[in-house]
Amino acid sequence: MRERGYWLALAMSRIEKRFAALKAESRAGLIAYLVAGDPDLDTSTKLFEGVAAAGADLIEIGMPFSDPMADGPVIQAGGLRALQNGMTLRKTLALVRHLRARDADTPYVLMGYYNPIYRYGAEAFAEDAAAAGIDGLIIVDLPPEEERELADPAERAGLDLVRLATPTSDEHRLPTIVKRASGFVYYVAIAGITGTRSADADNVHRAVSQLRRFTDLPIAVGFGIKTPEQAAEVAKAADAAVVGTALVDRLAQNLDSAGKPKPGLVDAVLADIAALASGIRTVRK
Repeated sequence: MRERGYWLALAMSRIEKRFAALKAESRAGLIAYLVAGDPDLDTSTKLFEGVAAAGADLIEIGMPFSDPMADGPVIQAGGLRALQNGMTLRKTLALVRHLRARDADTPYVLMGYYNPIYRYGAEAFAEDAAAAGIDGLIIVDLPPEEERELADPAERAGLDLVRLATPTSDEHRLPTIVKRASGFVYYVAIAGITGTRSADADNVHRAVSQLRRFTDLPIAVGFGIKTPEQAAEVAKAADAAVVGTALVDRLAQNLDSAGKPKPGLVDAVLADIAALASGIRTVRK
């Protein structure tokens, strides 16, 4: 029996292991989002190197894209800064390889849009992402009806494909959304783009309860979570809270008039992550 458990543990993905560990601790997790290469590759690398130690349980890495239709002005600006400083999808994967060499356990999830992956080639991308140390993908503009082109190679490469549910996802739509989902389900707490409004706690609690009728996967809630108090409130219902816009905004506040990082930028962003993690850890499920 012990041997079977050992091999079963080996077969679990990093995402599964992390959510299992959170469940054992009776708490929700923090998923921190930053854009790869924002404001430049060197600063971005230093930031990502410190995110897990600051308290993030999973790390969401934004793939810069010129037309991020689901993102608000703050994250749009972060992606533009990264692109203007030469960030590419291949450089993003190289960044992940560097991070994975330093940290064998923290789950890394790429979030972005399908166009750069399509240009890269879905099969090659899935293989290269897995080899770099990526654990999962969140592709905002890839609906379930069109996902096979990426879902099949991602599954072969051992990557989780995280599906998105929204306030407009009803009982007829949810079974389709979660059918091939893996890793976790991402509930978008507000209708609209990122960073525009705050999530309503009561609505989040109702939505998470509804989602649990359709999936046994962990549920993470993002969009509209900006403060430790909001993250803590979400943690009462969800398995993880996702925070991105507030962190990218803190980064932007620590740029000078020329768009260059001020000396305290990395520490300021990591301090916000630590505060968010502390807020979540006060809530026991």
